[in-house]
Amino acid sequence: MTQRPDSAQLETFGRFLRAHQQVSELLNKSLVEERGLSLPWYDVLLQLSASGEDRLRLQELADRVLYSRSGLTRLIDRMESAGLVSREPCEDDRRGTYAVLTAEGKRALRRAAPTHLRGIEEHFFSKLSADEIKLLGEAMTKVLQGTACVSESRVPAAR
Repeated sequence: MTQRPDSAQLETFGRFLRAHQQVSELLNKSLVEERGLSLPWYDVLLQLSASGEDRLRLQELADRVLYSRSGLTRLIDRMESAGLVSREPCEDDRRGTYAVLTAEGKRALRRAAPTHLRGIEEHFFSKLSADEIKLLGEAMTKVLQGTACVSESRVPAAR
């Protein structure tokens, strides 16, 4: 049995959770106000674009996004209605479906990226020194590599 975390460890974990929530809320607020695009929508567009083929199987997309798996189908439904993504059947697996980035989705991503990057700088990076960013990156890589539920493709190698 593992040892129970002490109060300082629990406080650190609580701060991590609160920081994640607060930064995410600020990023979402600026994306919605300036670009009419929520953070979950932006994340889906970003993951599809980063795939190299502008498409991912829904199961793989669910592993990559910062959104609950249970809500992903409804999220894709709304994004499809808005013309940002489309669905295509998987040719080698009739049960599989791809989410595909549309031309409008690419435009929305390009328009929203400066807002998102500015928010990350303003609400995250500007609060930390270069050494703190490096240390935090190394620490988060260790945490991600130590969790079984994270896809290996999402965990960058430590530098």
